Amino acid sequence: MQPVDTVLFEPVGCLAEFPAEPFLEIAARFYGRRRKPSRSASRAYWHLLNLMESTPFDPAIEALELDAAEAASLYEDVIPALSELQAMHIQLVVASSLSQAAVSRFLEKSAAARFFSAVWTRTNCGGIKTAPLAAALQGLQLRRAAYLTDTAEGLKTADAAGVRSILMMNDPDEAKRLALEGPAGGVVSLHELPDFVRLVAVRT
Repeated sequence: MQPVDTVLFEPVGCLAEFPAEPFLEIAARFYGRRRKPSRSASRAYWHLLNLMESTPFDPAIEALELDAAEAASLYEDVIPALSELQAMHIQLVVASSLSQAAVSRFLEKSAAARFFSAVWTRTNCGGIKTAPLAAALQGLQLRRAAYLTDTAEGLKTADAAGVRSILMMNDPDEAKRLALEGPAGGVVSLHELPDFVRLVAVRT
């Protein structure tokens, strides 16, 4: 395995705890889906992306995405982990299917914007799921990147985009199942990500 010199992040579920409610509301209001309570914002978000992928989406959903970004709570280990990775000269990039406005609001509110050298969203790459990843890989000419994700859909998206995936193991039971999907590795917390990058470099 080649060493990792760039990590791509989807903020939902990997950098912060987002509320599920805005994503469920979008699915109900714009796609006619029955509202079902969900404890996982990540699953609600990726389910919504599947709906958006198959049906043209209404620009009005951005307002609800902004609500989600406003209510997101940054994980306590994010800033220390990003600081350490930056000190290791690892390039940090946001690659998200959220709108540019929602990602910008999240990064400004969380004070995490300073760590990212580039931000790709559905707004500036013109698509969702694989599109932000492909845009980041092509635009930055990345060859040794890895994508952090916490869902089965995220793992499939990384595979489709041709980028290695690192599983963010937020749920121990689900992580056991997702590990069978073949990610390059996994971390229980962002604190472990710098050590994972070092380990890959040593084993190369």
